[in-house]
Amino acid sequence: MNPDPEIRRLLDLMPASGRMTCKIINKPQQSTIINCEFPLPWNRDRPIYINFDLWKLLSKSQRDLLLLRYVSFLGNFKWFKPDIYQGAALAGIVGTVVELLQGDAIGTAIAGGLTGLAMTRIWRDNRSSQIELDADEAAIRVAGRRGYNEAEAAKSLLGAIESVAQIEQRSLDFNELIRCQNLRAISGISAVGVPDSVRKE
Repeated sequence: MNPDPEIRRLLDLMPASGRMTCKIINKPQQSTIINCEFPLPWNRDRPIYINFDLWKLLSKSQRDLLLLRYVSFLGNFKWFKPDIYQGAALAGIVGTVVELLQGDAIGTAIAGGLTGLAMTRIWRDNRSSQIELDADEAAIRVAGRRGYNEAEAAKSLLGAIESVAQIEQRSLDFNELIRCQNLRAISGISAVGVPDSVRKE
Protein backbone atom coordinates (compact mmCIF):
# COMPACT_ATOMS: atom_id res chain seq x y z
CA MET A 1 0.00 0.00 0.00
CA ASN A 2 1.25 3.47 -0.89
CA PRO A 3 1.09 5.34 2.43
CA ASP A 4 0.67 8.88 1.04
CA PRO A 5 -2.84 8.59 -0.47
CA GLU A 6 -4.01 6.58 2.55
CA ILE A 7 -2.61 9.17 4.98
CA ARG A 8 -4.45 11.93 3.07
CA ARG A 9 -7.67 9.90 3.19
CA LEU A 10 -7.29 9.26 6.92
CA LEU A 11 -6.62 12.94 7.60
CA ASP A 12 -9.86 13.79 5.80
CA LEU A 13 -11.65 11.21 7.93
CA MET A 14 -10.42 12.71 11.22
CA PRO A 15 -12.44 15.31 13.10
CA ALA A 16 -10.94 18.81 12.97
CA SER A 17 -9.76 18.56 16.60
CA GLY A 18 -7.83 15.38 15.72
CA ARG A 19 -6.12 16.98 12.73
CA MET A 20 -4.85 19.76 15.01
CA THR A 21 -3.02 17.44 17.42
CA CYS A 22 -2.61 13.98 15.83
CA LYS A 23 -0.02 13.24 13.18
CA ILE A 24 0.01 9.99 11.18
CA ILE A 25 3.53 8.59 10.74
CA ASN A 26 4.50 5.65 8.54
CA LYS A 27 6.55 3.23 10.65
CA PRO A 28 7.13 0.02 8.65
CA GLN A 29 9.64 -1.33 11.18
CA GLN A 30 7.10 -1.69 14.01
CA SER A 31 5.59 -5.11 14.66
CA THR A 32 2.17 -3.69 15.56
CA ILE A 33 -0.29 -2.42 12.96
CA ILE A 34 -1.05 0.85 14.72
CA ASN A 35 0.36 2.37 17.88
CA CYS A 36 0.60 5.61 19.81
CA GLU A 37 2.49 6.87 22.83
CA PHE A 38 0.67 7.45 26.10
CA PRO A 39 -0.36 11.14 25.92
CA LEU A 40 1.47 13.09 28.60
CA PRO A 41 0.17 16.54 29.55
CA TRP A 42 3.21 18.48 28.30
CA ASN A 43 3.19 16.85 24.83
CA ARG A 44 0.88 18.77 22.50
CA ASP A 45 1.72 16.69 19.41
CA ARG A 46 0.30 13.18 19.50
CA PRO A 47 1.74 10.94 16.76
CA ILE A 48 -0.04 7.81 15.55
CA TYR A 49 2.37 5.24 14.09
CA ILE A 50 1.07 2.91 11.37
CA ASN A 51 2.77 -0.02 9.65
CA PHE A 52 1.07 0.31 6.25
CA ASP A 53 2.33 -3.09 5.09
CA LEU A 54 0.09 -4.63 7.79
CA TRP A 55 -2.56 -1.90 7.67
CA LYS A 56 -3.60 -2.96 4.16
CA LEU A 57 -4.67 -6.37 5.55
CA LEU A 58 -7.67 -4.71 7.24
CA SER A 59 -10.86 -3.76 5.41
CA LYS A 60 -11.51 -0.07 4.70
CA SER A 61 -14.22 0.17 7.37
CA GLN A 62 -11.95 -1.52 9.92
CA ARG A 63 -9.14 0.92 9.09
CA ASP A 64 -11.52 3.88 9.38
CA LEU A 65 -12.86 2.88 12.79
CA LEU A 66 -9.45 1.89 14.13
CA LEU A 67 -7.98 5.27 13.18
CA LEU A 68 -10.96 7.17 14.61
CA ARG A 69 -10.64 5.16 17.80
CA TYR A 70 -6.97 6.12 18.23
CA VAL A 71 -7.74 9.79 17.53
CA SER A 72 -10.57 9.66 20.10
CA PHE A 73 -8.33 7.88 22.61
CA LEU A 74 -5.66 10.56 22.31
CA GLY A 75 -8.25 13.33 22.52
CA ASN A 76 -10.05 11.91 25.58
CA PHE A 77 -7.31 12.66 28.09
CA LYS A 78 -8.20 15.51 30.45
CA TRP A 79 -5.14 16.00 32.59
CA PHE A 80 -6.24 19.45 33.74
CA LYS A 81 -10.00 19.14 34.17
CA PRO A 82 -11.32 20.84 37.33
CA ASP A 83 -12.27 18.16 39.86
CA ILE A 84 -11.49 17.20 43.45
CA TYR A 85 -8.30 15.28 42.56
CA GLN A 86 -6.93 18.10 40.42
CA GLY A 87 -7.65 20.49 43.30
CA ALA A 88 -6.02 18.18 45.84
CA ALA A 89 -2.92 17.80 43.64
CA LEU A 90 -2.63 21.58 43.21
CA ALA A 91 -3.14 22.18 46.95
CA GLY A 92 -0.56 19.50 47.72
CA ILE A 93 2.03 21.05 45.40
CA VAL A 94 1.49 24.54 46.83
CA GLY A 95 1.55 23.15 50.37
CA THR A 96 4.77 21.24 49.71
CA VAL A 97 6.50 24.37 48.38
CA VAL A 98 5.31 26.48 51.33
CA GLU A 99 6.37 23.86 53.89
CA LEU A 100 9.76 23.46 52.21
CA LEU A 101 10.34 27.22 52.36
CA GLN A 102 9.41 27.20 56.06
CA GLY A 103 11.65 24.20 56.73
CA ASP A 104 8.82 22.15 58.27
CA ALA A 105 9.68 18.50 57.61
CA ILE A 106 6.38 17.08 58.90
CA GLY A 107 4.30 19.59 56.94
CA THR A 108 6.36 18.87 53.82
CA ALA A 109 5.79 15.13 54.23
CA ILE A 110 2.03 15.57 54.68
CA ALA A 111 1.69 17.93 51.71
CA GLY A 112 3.90 15.66 49.58
CA GLY A 113 1.77 12.66 50.54
CA LEU A 114 -1.41 14.51 49.52
CA THR A 115 0.17 15.39 46.18
CA GLY A 116 1.24 11.78 45.62
CA LEU A 117 -2.20 10.36 46.42
CA ALA A 118 -3.99 12.85 44.17
CA MET A 119 -1.57 12.33 41.27
CA THR A 120 -1.88 8.55 41.61
CA ARG A 121 -5.68 8.82 41.36
CA ILE A 122 -5.45 11.10 38.31
CA TRP A 123 -3.03 8.62 36.66
CA ARG A 124 -5.33 5.65 37.43
CA ASP A 125 -8.38 7.49 36.07
CA ASN A 126 -6.52 8.13 32.83
CA ARG A 127 -5.55 4.45 32.53
CA SER A 128 -8.95 2.93 33.38
CA SER A 129 -11.13 0.73 31.18
CA GLN A 130 -13.57 3.65 31.03
CA ILE A 131 -11.08 5.68 28.96
CA GLU A 132 -10.82 2.80 26.46
CA LEU A 133 -14.62 2.37 26.23
CA ASP A 134 -15.15 6.12 25.91
CA ALA A 135 -12.67 6.21 23.02
CA ASP A 136 -14.56 3.42 21.20
CA GLU A 137 -17.90 5.15 21.70
CA ALA A 138 -16.50 8.53 20.59
CA ALA A 139 -15.08 6.89 17.44
CA ILE A 140 -18.51 5.41 16.66
CA ARG A 141 -20.11 8.86 17.05
CA VAL A 142 -17.57 10.43 14.68
CA ALA A 143 -18.08 7.58 12.21
CA GLY A 144 -21.80 8.44 12.28
CA ARG A 145 -20.89 11.83 10.81
CA ARG A 146 -18.88 10.02 8.12
CA GLY A 147 -21.75 7.90 6.82
CA TYR A 148 -21.65 4.87 9.12
CA ASN A 149 -24.63 3.84 11.22
CA GLU A 150 -23.98 2.95 14.86
CA ALA A 151 -24.31 -0.83 14.54
CA GLU A 152 -22.17 -0.94 11.38
CA ALA A 153 -19.45 1.20 12.99
CA ALA A 154 -19.44 -0.94 16.16
CA LYS A 155 -19.15 -4.15 14.10
CA SER A 156 -16.29 -2.67 12.06
CA LEU A 157 -14.36 -1.65 15.18
CA LEU A 158 -15.02 -5.05 16.77
CA GLY A 159 -13.73 -6.74 13.61
CA ALA A 160 -10.69 -4.45 13.61
CA ILE A 161 -9.74 -5.33 17.20
CA GLU A 162 -10.02 -9.06 16.50
CA SER A 163 -8.22 -8.83 13.13
CA VAL A 164 -5.34 -6.80 14.57
CA ALA A 165 -4.75 -9.43 17.28
CA GLN A 166 -4.87 -12.20 14.67
CA ILE A 167 -2.46 -10.43 12.28
CA GLU A 168 -0.08 -9.62 15.15
CA GLN A 169 -0.35 -13.27 16.28
CA ARG A 170 -1.35 -12.52 19.87
CA SER A 171 -4.31 -12.99 22.19
CA LEU A 172 -6.69 -10.21 23.12
CA ASP A 173 -5.74 -8.51 26.40
CA PHE A 174 -8.17 -7.77 29.25
CA ASN A 175 -9.09 -4.28 28.02
CA GLU A 176 -9.64 -5.54 24.49
CA LEU A 177 -11.98 -8.27 25.75
CA ILE A 178 -14.01 -5.68 27.66
CA ARG A 179 -14.08 -3.41 24.61
CA CYS A 180 -15.23 -6.28 22.39
CA GLN A 181 -18.09 -7.10 24.75
CA ASN A 182 -19.17 -3.44 24.80
CA LEU A 183 -19.04 -3.28 20.99
CA ARG A 184 -21.11 -6.47 20.71
CA ALA A 185 -23.75 -4.81 22.91
CA ILE A 186 -23.69 -1.58 20.85
CA SER A 187 -23.94 -3.46 17.56
CA GLY A 188 -26.82 -5.63 18.82
CA ILE A 189 -24.87 -8.89 18.62
CA SER A 190 -25.13 -9.36 22.40
CA ALA A 191 -27.67 -8.19 24.96
CA VAL A 192 -25.01 -8.16 27.70
CA GLY A 193 -23.10 -4.89 28.16
CA VAL A 194 -20.15 -4.03 30.38
CA PRO A 195 -21.04 -3.50 34.09
CA ASP A 196 -20.12 -0.13 35.62
CA SER A 197 -17.88 -1.87 38.15
CA VAL A 198 -15.71 -3.25 35.31
CA ARG A 199 -15.67 0.08 33.45
CA LYS A 200 -13.94 1.76 36.39
CA GLU A 201 -11.15 -0.82 36.70
